[in-house]
Amino acid sequence: MHDTTALLIELGSVILVLGILGRLAGRVGFSAIPLYLLAGLAFGHGGLLPLNASEEFIATGAEIGVILLLLLLGLEYSASELVSNLKTQYPSGIVDFVLNAVPGALAALVLGWGPVAAVALAGVTWISSSGVIAKVLGDLGRLGNRETPVILGVLVIEDLAMAVYLPLLTALLAGLSLASGSLTLLISLGTVGAVLYLALRHGRLISRAVSSDNPEMLLLVVLGLTVLVAGVAQELQVSAAVGAFLVGIALSGEVAEGAHNLLAPLRDLFAAVFFVFFGLNTDPAAIPPVLVPALILATVTTLTKIGTGWYAAKRAGVRTAGRWRTGGTLVARGEFSIVIAGLAVGVEPRIGPLATAYVLILVILGPLAARWTEPLARRLTRKAKPAAPAASTAPAASTAPAEAAVSAVSADAAAEKPASGAPASGAADAAPSHG
Repeated sequence: MHDTTALLIELGSVILVLGILGRLAGRVGFSAIPLYLLAGLAFGHGGLLPLNASEEFIATGAEIGVILLLLLLGLEYSASELVSNLKTQYPSGIVDFVLNAVPGALAALVLGWGPVAAVALAGVTWISSSGVIAKVLGDLGRLGNRETPVILGVLVIEDLAMAVYLPLLTALLAGLSLASGSLTLLISLGTVGAVLYLALRHGRLISRAVSSDNPEMLLLVVLGLTVLVAGVAQELQVSAAVGAFLVGIALSGEVAEGAHNLLAPLRDLFAAVFFVFFGLNTDPAAIPPVLVPALILATVTTLTKIGTGWYAAKRAGVRTAGRWRTGGTLVARGEFSIVIAGLAVGVEPRIGPLATAYVLILVILGPLAARWTEPLARRLTRKAKPAAPAASTAPAASTAPAEAAVSAVSADAAAEKPASGAPASGAADAAPSHG
């Protein structure tokens, strides 16, 4: 009875604090994610008020939070849109890998940690956080923006790449033979391929089987199916997040819309729990010794992620403002980076604190970069433009190019924003939805 009482008190306190922090963030127009992380640090081991009774429950809630974040992100798009996006975005995936994995690998080699640790740290710096970015896109009202499918394409390529990377890394860390590692990889690829095939060929049948006029039945079936598929995917060495995303892709039409409305409040609750859990697992005392290399690595890979987003959005024909937003949104690292670091700790114990500090920096910086990269770039671009010639020393016609340039910048920015009076994800920029 005492344990149950302590569990209820701790959970109630955590959820109440999250609610207060969320309201505070909403009043100042700021993402609540960094505040949730700081709350996790305060409640974690070595923090101000360590939790004991509710830690296991919060860990389970964190897993559900990532699953729901990726499920609802998948509900925004159909399987055909996903495949089309992958076909057009795979060069961006290659650029993403080169720009963001190489700094991590080089850092591990410079620190003398060896080639296996280099492969692990490359993964830590390469993969953006789908969970954090999904939350940020919703908070900023950008799910319907022109650049959002590009961001989704990069994230999906990264998540699917994990189906190849994680089995290979596990084999390297365990010293498995080539045959054993290849078998694990084939199982992972086969699982992803099978789910994608079912989503493409039989998505309407799946939606029809899941559909229900009763909201309670729809909620139970969709949630149960998602958690089941995520668990099976995890067992087959595929990320649970990828499994949940593919379930969202498979559902379409009214089923997708109804499930989204029912699950959105649950997503918000468990997503907050996920970010708190991340903070709970971070010992504040372990951060200062690795803060300098983590800051250097975070600075470099922030710039490389912005470059990745710019390149990907440019290939998709997105205007300048949307390119900057794409790059800034991709900055955050999170759940995959922590999973990779956890796997590698047995080979190189020092990778754990460094990865934790690195991810903590970027998971706080990520929402800020998503919001401020484009306005800051626009301001710096305007300052860098040369002033127009004075009227007294040049003909009036000579000012036309400068005026045209300023007009082009203004029009470019305006074209990337929703129309006045429309929501942030307005119809003019709306991404394709299920139907």
